Amino acid sequence: MEQPNLTFIKEIVGDDEAFQKSLLDIIKKEFPEEVKLFTKNFSQKKFKEASSDVHKLKHKISLLALKEGFDLASDFENELKKGNTALHSDFLEILNKIHLYLLV
Repeated sequence: MEQPNLTFIKEIVGDDEAFQKSLLDIIKKEFPEEVKLFTKNFSQKKFKEASSDVHKLKHKISLLALKEGFDLASDFENELKKGNTALHSDFLEILNKIHLYLLV
């Protein structure tokens, strides 16, 4: 099972540790805010808005080298637009992995 990591970010920034830290700081700041908004919109059955939230989160999932997570988030984003919530629990697992990773 894949785990969040900095592989992709390191590919982007190379040896620039300051830029790497800057990207990670942005993710650490924005991720909880975006998850909170997603949770609110989803719980209120505002699935189009929740889909937009998933779209934003999807980019952070990608930056943390979660290829399968990115693919699932893309599918979930599209399914939410149709009102289909079947992938919700799988998406929450990805968000939880990222949350735990960012705490370290």
